[in-house]
Amino acid sequence: MMERQAYREFKEKKSAALAGSGPAAAEKFHATGRMTARERLDLLFDEGTFEEIGCFVSHRCHDFGMNDKKVAGDGVVTGSGLIAGRLTHAYAQDFNVMGGSISEANSAKISRALDMAIEMGTPFVALNDSGGSRIQEGVSGLAGVAGIFLRNTMASGMIPQISAIMGPCAGGASYSPALTDFIIMIDKQSHMFVTGPEVIKAVTHEDVSKEELGGGLAHNSISGVAHFLARNDRDCLLLIRELLSFLPQNHLADPPRYPCRDDSARRHSGLNELIPEDPRSAYDVRELIRAVVDENYFFEIQSCYAPNIVIGFARLNGRPVGVVANQPSVLAGALDTNASRKSARFVRFCDAFNFPIITFEDVPGFLPGRQQELDGIIRDGAKLLFAYCEATVPKICVITRKAYGGAYCVMSSKHIRADYNFAYPGAEIAVMGPEGAVNIIYRRELAAAPDNSLKEQKLEEYRRQFANPYAAARLGYIDEIIMPEETRFKLITALERLADKKQKILPKKHGNMPL
Repeated sequence: MMERQAYREFKEKKSAALAGSGPAAAEKFHATGRMTARERLDLLFDEGTFEEIGCFVSHRCHDFGMNDKKVAGDGVVTGSGLIAGRLTHAYAQDFNVMGGSISEANSAKISRALDMAIEMGTPFVALNDSGGSRIQEGVSGLAGVAGIFLRNTMASGMIPQISAIMGPCAGGASYSPALTDFIIMIDKQSHMFVTGPEVIKAVTHEDVSKEELGGGLAHNSISGVAHFLARNDRDCLLLIRELLSFLPQNHLADPPRYPCRDDSARRHSGLNELIPEDPRSAYDVRELIRAVVDENYFFEIQSCYAPNIVIGFARLNGRPVGVVANQPSVLAGALDTNASRKSARFVRFCDAFNFPIITFEDVPGFLPGRQQELDGIIRDGAKLLFAYCEATVPKICVITRKAYGGAYCVMSSKHIRADYNFAYPGAEIAVMGPEGAVNIIYRRELAAAPDNSLKEQKLEEYRRQFANPYAAARLGYIDEIIMPEETRFKLITALERLADKKQKILPKKHGNMPL
């Protein structure tokens, strides 16, 4: 039986659309170690589950010879599929079609996919590989990009949004990833900037390479714009799948729980020796985190940026939690502008998507210095304070050693609605450290003293009175003083007690966070 003409024509057109810019372009792409847009989506989604929408869409521009440059799909693949069995919407820009440039038509495809994700309450993944807005379309292209920005903003706090920068992401288009929750870049392959090296050279006469200006390492370690640095396309896509394994479908759902094979009452006697007795000695707080969480697995976020604070996801008895911890091995764990912003944004994400927040506190205060003050440590520290105060999810804090001054208040203290506050026996909770306090309180006496004996006596008095957790415990600011080895059991038990916590903020349009 002869196939109908309409069916033959459809198959030809569909085959051409799936081929994009053709096998030669794909082969050239492969030679650079990169995957095509559709290959990336195939790896991201469970096998055979991705369903494309809008594969025949093409641009409507007639200027500058664009009538001869029509490709079905117009340089972006959009649709949905399953990731670990859970529905997810996504798009992948195709750099082989006019440099992946964003047109009015293909931005409408992206906007539609985002609308569907919002309506169905699913995560949204953007695989960016684009030179920015399509210049030939002028303001029409800009209107399309702005439409994406609007939807990113409307979706914020409703569905998780992840952006992978898998090639260039230039100009105004870079603001779409910046509006999403997490950004992943690929080392020496992806670049993201508002103005490129050529423009900068023309305007400021500054010579800078793409890698220095907007490479993966620059944005992961210096600007803090990105959250993860992947090795290649495959590593990036598998990282997205791993990240999604922690995230809920939307703000109305809880993060997915997994069966736990790790004993909830497991004790780790090595923790009793991890924190040095000498308060001036450092330790790696990640060792503490890994010892406490399920199967010692901690999924760290922004590990290269502001390393004086550690953030990430873990599980406790199968339940995903967000972890915030001061890092004593970097700047003694002091809070600076970068660390404050980094952790504030993470706390707000956790609160938006129903992650209990576990805080490990060992903080000597806010980092002193002229530059810190001029960089706005007051404003940035207030961001972290605002985030903790506003959060209504379960909040549990463990003071492992130092908790001084305003930083003690900020790091999930009882006074800003933390639910459970634990402290180790060696914890020091005070306005400031013994040395600084004694120097201020007994300034005149010490100046007149013939030797150091008075200072040593006063230091010992201060330590006995304040540099311990018992004064705070007597006032009810610490719920329980615990041995380090029982941290896991205490955290899991507290989480079970808080499983049905319901806390709301007073009705208002929104607060005015000190941005």
